[in-house]
Amino acid sequence: MTIALAPAGAAAAYRAADALPGAATGGTGGAGFGAALTRAMEQAVEVGREADATTTRALTGQGSVTDVVLAVGRAELTLQTAVAVRDRVVAAYQDVMRMPI
Repeated sequence: MTIALAPAGAAAAYRAADALPGAATGGTGGAGFGAALTRAMEQAVEVGREADATTTRALTGQGSVTDVVLAVGRAELTLQTAVAVRDRVVAAYQDVMRMPI
């Protein structure tokens, strides 16, 4: 079973990254957040693949329309969350670049 990237899941991944050694002291906290972000993106890709597989099963007569609708809805929510996170990261980067030296 795959876990979709949802806001609650993203918050849990952030808390897990924050609990890594060195995160509170500024040591390797960036690597912990990067690893959490990588895992979240891998899960997002897996949710998309699961939706594709469910759709293929339904087209061959081995699945139901309800399963397809649920899988595609989950994939859509995952993609929207990933895009929102990307937009926030880009906005934060732009804010940092606009700071006076």
